[in-house]
Amino acid sequence: METAYASATQPSRDPMVPLFAAGARAMVPWLAGVVPFGLVIGVSVARADIPAAAGWLTGPAIYSGSAQIATIEMLDDGAAPAVIVATALIINLRLVLYSGAIAACWRGTPRWWQITASYLLVDPSFVVGMDGYQRHNRRDLGHRYYLGGAIVLWFAWLTALAVGVTLGAQLPSELRLELVIPLYLVGEVVGRLDDRATRRAAGTASVVAVLALTAPLQLGILLAIITGLGAALTVREVPR
Repeated sequence: METAYASATQPSRDPMVPLFAAGARAMVPWLAGVVPFGLVIGVSVARADIPAAAGWLTGPAIYSGSAQIATIEMLDDGAAPAVIVATALIINLRLVLYSGAIAACWRGTPRWWQITASYLLVDPSFVVGMDGYQRHNRRDLGHRYYLGGAIVLWFAWLTALAVGVTLGAQLPSELRLELVIPLYLVGEVVGRLDDRATRRAAGTASVVAVLALTAPLQLGILLAIITGLGAALTVREVPR
């Protein structure tokens, strides 16, 4: 009787809320590189010959830094709309690879979840989300972990874009924010080179990306990812 009363009076501890917060915390380190990236794109919008609102809307509409940069540059150059759309889609083809990797975790979920989760799927949210699914046995717990990180990333990205657009040309040219991006990405990669497959994938992708810098429509990015994955699959772990 007393046990039943205690159970009824004490608030239930829903594991979903802590997992949402855990996913958000896992995303925070990524913001060290994401926020400067968003600021750089926002400043590019302010300095381009396009309406500031239109440039900022590339954030929620495209939600991919590399595709946004290409889109803003082509809008500034007056490129044809069909070419702009095609280029953005080609650059974002890497997200198809991410979708294929995470699809098993989302199979059988409601349509509203699949639409929301796939919209929020970019490089950092994929890494944080996959880590969450691997840490938890129940998929619903992994969903909340993924959503916590992805929402924090989305708000931080759009806020950084807005600040960059607002400040615009007021930022001094000596403040080389763009240098933070490759340095941060290198740091993230180096910290994960703990096995042969990862090292081979990173090395191969880096070489291909450099060699394919002049590839049309930014196809070098997708080519580097595919070849890196292929290189990782060639690694055979030696039994211990």
